[in-house]
Amino acid sequence: MNYNLKIARIKNNLTQAELAKKVGITNKYLSQLETGKSKNPSKPLMEKIAKCLNCTVQELFFED
Repeated sequence: MNYNLKIARIKNNLTQAELAKKVGITNKYLSQLETGKSKNPSKPLMEKIAKCLNCTVQELFFED
């Protein structure tokens, strides 16, 4: 489960739908990333998400 992604999204006051729209993915795919059901986002996608959440890719996807 990717708690870092979910926590960063909530701290930025974004819903899953809002963040998904900003980065160009479906709400369902973002939900899967947050729950760990999908574990291999592309590097460009990770970078887009990190930029939207004012975090680094490392902080969001590679730290426990």
